[in-house]
Amino acid sequence: MYAIVTNNEITKIITNPKSLVIGDVRYPAKIFSVWSASELNAIGIYEVVTDSSNFKDEAYYINTNEEYNFADNQVTRSWGTATPKRLEDENATDQNGVELNPVVVIQGLKSKRKNIVKKQASGLLEKTDWYNHKALDDETYTIPNNIKTYRANVRAKSNEMETQIDACTNVDELKELYEYTQNEDGTTTRPLAEFPEEI
Repeated sequence: MYAIVTNNEITKIITNPKSLVIGDVRYPAKIFSVWSASELNAIGIYEVVTDSSNFKDEAYYINTNEEYNFADNQVTRSWGTATPKRLEDENATDQNGVELNPVVVIQGLKSKRKNIVKKQASGLLEKTDWYNHKALDDETYTIPNNIKTYRANVRAKSNEMETQIDACTNVDELKELYEYTQNEDGTTTRPLAEFPEEI
């Protein structure tokens, strides 16, 4: 990414190198690959340096719009302070701050994550539902113990994950539940519980 600077002001951001006109001269796109930084700077083109120190995971934070600044012969792309997304559910309000009637609930991150867990558990259980259906239709049929155990374990893990999610007091704690770390034996684990392997 490059920027065109005229009279110490950024006038254009170039995301993809292309032929361009500066003043009365048309320059081919290849100048971006063959010219040195000082040669590009001499005609007002600067490579953009990204400062992502304030940029946070968009699944958990609302980032400010990116800004471009030119100082000390360098163009920097940066963001302001990120705002954590809503963790808890909240009732929607009108422009005067009065709750809507009927109530409209805006889901927070906890509810959204728990809904994902529920859907995953439901998808896992659905594959063995036919055992239950057969047992209901045929009184002589007994569900195998390994299937019963598996289904119970899926539900238990689903409940455990939801409890872990509910216990989070801020978005960073929630984010950490999903972060995998590499173990010495080569496996990866995360703080959030895992569903049992499918059978």
